Amino acid sequence: MELGRWGEEAAARHLKGLGWKILRRNFRAPGGGEVDLICRDHETLVFAEVKTRRSEEMGRPLDAVNQKKQQLIRRGAMHWLRLLEMPDLTFRFDVIEVLATDPVEIRVIESAFTLPDPLRY
Repeated sequence: MELGRWGEEAAARHLKGLGWKILRRNFRAPGGGEVDLICRDHETLVFAEVKTRRSEEMGRPLDAVNQKKQQLIRRGAMHWLRLLEMPDLTFRFDVIEVLATDPVEIRVIESAFTLPDPLRY
């Protein structure tokens, strides 16, 4: 199995173990938006980017979620929110770091980034 897909599977299992509900995997919106995992953490909708690495020699997985990647995730999230027609929903953007080490290490970085002002969706 490819490393990225393996990492997403590991992240989804980990989040389920924390009591999260996985609503959708690999959501792709028209116009280029994308979200790895859309979840519910109690009453909060979470748009999560999963980054998997074999080590941290070249930096943390979080470091790979640059402005361009954040823009794609935001675009996917905004499309999802439009589909729900629920603009008053609480949501956040998390990054899930998966290190394919022995043992595997998974870190959830809550609210890793936010929406720029003004918000439109």
